[in-house]
Amino acid sequence: MSRLTIALDAMGGDFGPCVTVPAALQALASNPALNIKLVGNLSDIQPHLKQCDPAALERLQLIPAELMVANDAKPSQAIRNSRGTSMRIALELLKEGEAQACVSAGNTGALMGLAKMMLKPLDGIDRPALVTALPNQKGGKTLLLDLGANVECDSDMLVQFAVMGAVMAEEILQINNPRVALLNIGEEETKGLDNIQAAAAILRNVQQINYIGYLEGNDLLTGETDVLVCDGFVGNVTLKTLEGVVRVFLSLLSSGKRKRLWWMKLISYWFKKSLSKRFGHLNPDRYNGACLLGLRSSVIKSHGAANQQAFTVAIEQAVQAVERQVPTQIAARLQAVLPKSE
Repeated sequence: MSRLTIALDAMGGDFGPCVTVPAALQALASNPALNIKLVGNLSDIQPHLKQCDPAALERLQLIPAELMVANDAKPSQAIRNSRGTSMRIALELLKEGEAQACVSAGNTGALMGLAKMMLKPLDGIDRPALVTALPNQKGGKTLLLDLGANVECDSDMLVQFAVMGAVMAEEILQINNPRVALLNIGEEETKGLDNIQAAAAILRNVQQINYIGYLEGNDLLTGETDVLVCDGFVGNVTLKTLEGVVRVFLSLLSSGKRKRLWWMKLISYWFKKSLSKRFGHLNPDRYNGACLLGLRSSVIKSHGAANQQAFTVAIEQAVQAVERQVPTQIAARLQAVLPKSE
């Protein structure tokens, strides 16, 4: 792709420009075809550009925004007061065709609401869902959605998530006939809330979806399914619990500075290196960035606490979404899978 432009909300997240600006520069350095429109308070952004490579600056455009959406603001209030904020301006650049994707680590509810209002969902989709690809035990990836965009979901929404997840797994992860499962408290058909059971009843009769039934939370990383569907409340708790456990585990590998004999240090070093190599791919920083799936354009939500490495990964996800034309691919498949939605 000769021209690829990402609109980046520089003020979103827990750390703002001290993370987003270096991450943008890192992404520019690794991708010569990438252009970034950096939206935010210029006085906060410019100090982080002092050591910037002049060649990278040529592909970086600063877009002023004096306001920002607060991380703790109620979504409805944030949307009403969003004019002039870095998040809204970044989305406006996407809507107006001046960028092909948008990345933000800001308020999830506000990003969801603004993106739906400004960019519109695809035909057949009631509400977009946040989806991420998690590494699994079999060396592949499992898509998990929704991750928090929709706290409460009826059965129709869960079915729509299943369709979008299946399309993304096939078109983006290149998995033929991807397996789709519903996250539940048991594998028996009689278990689960009414909306989950109703969604299962629908999915069993959708021939275009390889629905395999219910899976429990302990199968999240086993590779038993390619797509795991749940509501946003459960998905968000599941993902953050996983991230917390992995971070604790990885921190234990790097801790322990007690005095040891040289041979004990050697054995400890070898053991930690072996475990890091075996489980390091589970580091949340390596899969940061959730795609807001179901919109007419590509929007990537980064974790609010993302560091520079993690935010760079989110930018790379936006690049992949544009290059692989995710919304177009999903729209084409939705017409075949959900013909009655129109």
